[in-house]
Amino acid sequence: MNMSRLASLHLYATIVIAGALLCTPGGVLAAAQSVDDRIQRLEQRVEQVIQRVHQPKSRNVSALEERIEKLERQQPASQGGETGNMVFFRGGGAFAASDRSGEVFSDSLTSSASGDAGYYIGAGLDLVLSKNLWGMMSNTWALGEIGVEVKKYQSKDAPRSGKTAVGITENDNVEITQLTVSVSPKILFMEGSRFRPWIIPVGLDFNVISPPSNETTVLDVGAQFAIGAQYQLWKSFHVGVDGRYHWAAGWTDTDNSFGTVGGYMGIAF
Repeated sequence: MNMSRLASLHLYATIVIAGALLCTPGGVLAAAQSVDDRIQRLEQRVEQVIQRVHQPKSRNVSALEERIEKLERQQPASQGGETGNMVFFRGGGAFAASDRSGEVFSDSLTSSASGDAGYYIGAGLDLVLSKNLWGMMSNTWALGEIGVEVKKYQSKDAPRSGKTAVGITENDNVEITQLTVSVSPKILFMEGSRFRPWIIPVGLDFNVISPPSNETTVLDVGAQFAIGAQYQLWKSFHVGVDGRYHWAAGWTDTDNSFGTVGGYMGIAF
């Protein structure tokens, strides 16, 4: 018998034996169990995938989403990319509580000094501290205002110390000026509106007067109270009006209190 015929017989015998095994009840049962096991494993994997898709979000993801949503509520995007901060320039009328007459350095004790009305110019910066008043009021901002202004009151001719010739007192123009630097909290209402009123419940003032008082001192401290409103004119440009009263403690032994009424122009950024 040649080799090719032997190989053919061997292949035929293998097929017959395999077929016989499969045709037996045990063989059929084993094959069926194998297919059933594979189907069950496939169903389990599909079920796991479905559970992963529909399972609730983790605590970390939920907490992160809540935090982002809270920040968006507290700090909504403003028009033009503004953050709410503003630089502003002010000017208007100033009214002193005292004309400082009868002082050594103003009119040589003659009670004829400068007037108590004048004007002021100044500038300042608003910085946003909170956009919901620290959770107490929605649509209401808390700002920190830093301001500086100089006031010049009406001048009059009055005797000046040292202005004498051969015993005759000479008159001169008395210049009464005052520099004020202030730091104040400002509450700005009506977020989202072009017109926004505001108040300063109380702020801190540092005053420098000129000429010096009879005590030869120039530094005084005090408090300011203010009310005003501003209007968004165009993009980042705002205009506003305000009225302020500045109370001074009198460290210089003079009455340095004053009031102002004027307007301002601000540029938000």
